[in-house]
Amino acid sequence: MFAVHGPFSRGAFAVVVLVSLAVLFAPAQDVPSAPFGVDKLIHGSLFAALALTGRWAGVGRAVLAPVLVLYAAGSEVIQGMIGRDATIGDLLADAVGVLVGLVAWQWIARRAARGPDGLA
Repeated sequence: MFAVHGPFSRGAFAVVVLVSLAVLFAPAQDVPSAPFGVDKLIHGSLFAALALTGRWAGVGRAVLAPVLVLYAAGSEVIQGMIGRDATIGDLLADAVGVLVGLVAWQWIARRAARGPDGLA
């Protein structure tokens, strides 16, 4: 499919990082209201995308996972400072998203290693 660690994968990771900055640090008045639970789904999806594209771009799991969890924690602290809700629930959703992204990457990489015929 797409080359692992190539310019496209690094670009995809950079775009997801930029999207995360916009989503996580938008001023409170720019954050639309949403039904209960949607916020957690957005947090989890965002961090899953960060983990998945980060691995695709070649960032090692042992570096990526803790950095993303620290980023998640830092984003909650900053959200509290800029008038947004800072919650443990969001941090947990972020951490679950990281785990989902890492597992998804592992599954994709394993399938790709088998080749088009599905054999190892």
